[in-house]
Amino acid sequence: MIVFVPKEVRKGENRVAATPETVKKLIKAGHEVQFEPGCGMGAFISDEEFSAAGAKSTAADTGWAQADLILKIQAPDQRGDGKHEADLMKKGAILICSLVPQNEIETIKKLQANQITCFSTNLIPRTTIAQKMDTLSSQASLAGYKAVILAAAHLGSYFPMMMTAAGTVTPAKVVILGAGVAGLQAIATARRLGALVEAFDVRAAVKEQVESLGAKFIEVESDENLDGAGGYAKEASEDFLKRQRAEIAKRCSAANVVITTALIPGKKAPLLVPTETVKNMAPGSVIVDMAVEQGGNCELTQPGITVHHGVTIIGELNLPSTMSIHGSQLFAKNLWNFIEHTFKEAGFDWEEEITQGSVLTHGGEIKHGPTAELLKGE
Repeated sequence: MIVFVPKEVRKGENRVAATPETVKKLIKAGHEVQFEPGCGMGAFISDEEFSAAGAKSTAADTGWAQADLILKIQAPDQRGDGKHEADLMKKGAILICSLVPQNEIETIKKLQANQITCFSTNLIPRTTIAQKMDTLSSQASLAGYKAVILAAAHLGSYFPMMMTAAGTVTPAKVVILGAGVAGLQAIATARRLGALVEAFDVRAAVKEQVESLGAKFIEVESDENLDGAGGYAKEASEDFLKRQRAEIAKRCSAANVVITTALIPGKKAPLLVPTETVKNMAPGSVIVDMAVEQGGNCELTQPGITVHHGVTIIGELNLPSTMSIHGSQLFAKNLWNFIEHTFKEAGFDWEEEITQGSVLTHGGEIKHGPTAELLKGE
């Protein structure tokens, strides 16, 4: 195949979907790799490095038009010249990117109309064999780490306990809401910095993981099983949510830092930190809301950094992009692992579980059931 790596056009995206390392692997597997000049600039990868790895520098429109396979970070978007990337691909081309279906309805319609085969890495089944292809996990780990670093940078006090000649400084109290990949990495990072950490998750199954990292697990009694498919949480009953809100409000009010990571696939992010809770937090406290792209877990979160009632609320829209070097390396490896596993000499193995689970559009059809249902209402 001719593989093309374009420069990301979405504002704030600094990552790139291939690296010199993965370019070499693709070429060794028999593919021709082309790249748009400057595509790696945000990740500090020069055109010369891509060329040295065997890739060919190609003008954007030419690359899009002749590629059999396009590798991207973000979903196709409208460029500065008014052209939409989804309209630049030839019929039957293959696209692999981290497209979130509910956020990209119009783009999906274009991909369907243009008969593009699109694989969304966000749909890759979260199974053991698929872990090495899981961009959600690799990028969430980066985001969880960076969320703590941002919190520490904006908090006007130490994270660890410090014994000084002027007296002893008590450690920061950190509450982390959601103990998925991002939350667990945030716990580990906050603990390394010396903070006292508490964590909450509706899934009781993660208690052992939280405690193994040195954090205290916040429990809300429930008879409900809230462990969903693929390691995600289910939506909870109103009774559970009421008790959850009360317990979280109490813990957040005593915290110096709150980091929220709670997401439900295909849904608006659950509200965990209402305005009243923010008002009860001490001035100088920090909230980092990692769910901002899906509406936020904090009622007052806005994209960027705002201050409400003396509390700094950070709603960074693309945390992995702020760590573009490792973000690109990990994402590119995920894509290579996906291609190596699912692509055979005759093409993609359509009987394979990962192929079936991650395909969004193919042959002019919407292959992903929930997305097809979503489009019916359009």
